[in-house]
Amino acid sequence: VQLQASGGGLVQAGGSLRLSCAASGRTFSHSSMAWFRQALGKEREFVAAISTSRGSTVVADSLKGRFTISKDNAKNSIYLRMNNVKPEDTAVYYCASRPWGGNNVFTTAGEYGYWGQGTLVTVSS
Repeated sequence: VQLQASGGGLVQAGGSLRLSCAASGRTFSHSSMAWFRQALGKEREFVAAISTSRGSTVVADSLKGRFTISKDNAKNSIYLRMNNVKPEDTAVYYCASRPWGGNNVFTTAGEYGYWGQGTLVTVSS
């Protein structure tokens, strides 16, 4: 499985951004996938996860109401919609995959075996 994240960039506080993660391979429609982020000098943290089979989702409590995760199985892709962004959302955002994850959504990084290269999101105040 190869993952390619894109869509990062510079955005003003209060603005919106949509990140994309395209996956290779034949297991996409049966995978658990997620977004994590890592700010400079901080540990990687969970953002959101989705089951590509049934579409179950979970979003980190601190981000609910602003961030939404979605998928498009026809495009082997997941997305992260970020609304009303804040300077503290500045980080490198990574997508991750766990093939054959069923309808499960996982919130810990150790559950995922495949990672994309990350895309940088910078929010200016």
